[in-house]
Amino acid sequence: MATVLSGESALEARNPRYTRNGIFLIAGIALLLLVVLVGLMTGSISIPAREVWTALIHSSDSEARQIVWNLRLPRVLTGLLAGVCLAIAGAFLQGVFRNPLADPGIIGVSSGGGLAAVIIMILFPAQIAYLPVSAFLGALVAAAVVYGLSWKGGASPLRLILAGVAVNSLLGAAMTTLMILNSEKVQAVLPWMSGSLNGRSWPHFETLLPYTAIGIIASVFLVKQANLLVLGDDAAKLLGSRVEIGRLLIILVSTFLAGAAISIVGMVGFVGLVVPHIVRLLVGNDYRIFLPLAAIGGGILVVAADTAARSWFDPIEFPVGILLALLGAPFFLYLLRRGLKG
Repeated sequence: MATVLSGESALEARNPRYTRNGIFLIAGIALLLLVVLVGLMTGSISIPAREVWTALIHSSDSEARQIVWNLRLPRVLTGLLAGVCLAIAGAFLQGVFRNPLADPGIIGVSSGGGLAAVIIMILFPAQIAYLPVSAFLGALVAAAVVYGLSWKGGASPLRLILAGVAVNSLLGAAMTTLMILNSEKVQAVLPWMSGSLNGRSWPHFETLLPYTAIGIIASVFLVKQANLLVLGDDAAKLLGSRVEIGRLLIILVSTFLAGAAISIVGMVGFVGLVVPHIVRLLVGNDYRIFLPLAAIGGGILVVAADTAARSWFDPIEFPVGILLALLGAPFFLYLLRRGLKG
């Protein structure tokens, strides 16, 4: 038996697909490290790579140390975690719905978390410490409403998408109404609505880190279920999967991750749409490699976009959410046009 297993492992190791996926994984990690380094180097004051390294490993009172350690590093790491959360959520939702156009922003999850966060910021500013929890609960309620509206002896992917679009529109209107009725407080909310990493520091990173860790651990246990759901409900049932329970768990984890991310960085969109689709084109639908690469890609996209947003438009700091929307909206239209042709 051991001989057979070792033989199968050897065959997998020699499979070109596994070799290619390994190369993609190593390249993704290398690119992520490069993007993080560039993010630490770039800003209103440019810092050479050698000084960045010195500032990271040596404690001193130098200007470079203060800029890198206290300003740029927590911002870059917070953006990285947010990108990981949003990309994993998008990868799971696209698989559950079997639709490349699904992501937390389109099906109402982000809007649910956003509405809850806006309520806290405008109506209960003294409770701002509960912003991450409230955003998650808002996203969870939105997901529950979408799931309930789509239920008819089961929640089909098509009904989930249609219900999500309707709920997303309703929640967006509720957010707009709340801001109009409290126009004197809108200025405090607008940067968050645009999606921004400006001012993000170590407390923000430390708040987001445990949510990300819990979400990633939960995601690992759902990889097998996600692979089965990609095959379709009937095939998954034949293979012994409890389809509705698995779908519900995946939606809950996706909601948890998306709610945590938007509570810290605001309404950053299109990460969960663009990244999983590109990664799927490279490595296919096997979540064992697809999910970690999507997570890495999400971190790369958010960190790179934030670096561009705070350096291309200097001295103005452009919100990263708007820049991602400018990049993501044409990609969404491309996917939609391609789907209609199909």
